[in-house]
Amino acid sequence: MTSSIFVALVGRPNVGKSSLTNRLVGEKVAIVTSKPQTTRTRITGIVTRGPVQYVLLDTPGIHRARTKLGERMGKAAAESIAEVDAALMLFEPYGELNESEQAMIADIKAKKVPAIAVINKTDTLKSQADLAVRCAQLEALGVFEKVTAVSVRADEHCEELFDLLLPYAVEGPHYFPDDAYTDMPEKALVAEVLREKMLLHLRDEIPHGIAVTVERFKERPDKPIIDIDVNIYCERKSHKGMVIGKGGQMLKTIASEARAECEEFLGAKVNLQCWVKIKDDWRDNDFLLNNFGFQK
Repeated sequence: MTSSIFVALVGRPNVGKSSLTNRLVGEKVAIVTSKPQTTRTRITGIVTRGPVQYVLLDTPGIHRARTKLGERMGKAAAESIAEVDAALMLFEPYGELNESEQAMIADIKAKKVPAIAVINKTDTLKSQADLAVRCAQLEALGVFEKVTAVSVRADEHCEELFDLLLPYAVEGPHYFPDDAYTDMPEKALVAEVLREKMLLHLRDEIPHGIAVTVERFKERPDKPIIDIDVNIYCERKSHKGMVIGKGGQMLKTIASEARAECEEFLGAKVNLQCWVKIKDDWRDNDFLLNNFGFQK
């Protein structure tokens, strides 16, 4: 008998949700940077192990929203909790729980979602006694059915999460092909890869004001080449200049790195053309947010 389990990965920004999703899936389905709020929409990773299919929903980091985009990101995380069989909530080893984390914990409790607390970044622990203190703190909340600890960076104990999730699997057919690792369209993957390269190369405040849309994605009939046209939208004229760089060097670097990664997962040569445009304050414009694919 086959079974499936839908799992939401939630937690504060930069706690390691996307890195853990990629580690469990075994493929890069979510972009990863050291900057907060890298994930903007819900990303689906799929892992099929024999009769059991795990569907992992990597959600935006929970934070206090300052724009309409931030509000939609928070809503995506909250709604994911209501739609799953279990939740993995990730925590740092140290620090007080912030307001957004406390709200998410209350939401999990109110919706009676089976949840496991995962303390990530154990490679940064100063002592095992500190880990025991953190585990006790999370257990005392009375919300989590289990509390465990992993290090995604050191690849420690991540595999054990599959066994912890197994009791929550629901009998029935698999929702995705057994060889699938994500349900994201190729165009969406291309846009995310480009945004990742900008997050890595540009100053902190600029990439968060950038949106990427793929306007053309077409395979040539006579050659194994895919022509991809991309629009990069900035909120400020000054930001456009920074994205392009002196003599176009920054955009060339970003596009070159993105093209190489796209060729790897698409299995074909890519002709990538990028145009940088300005859309003032798009993060607070409902019409543009809808056009850019951010669900309300």
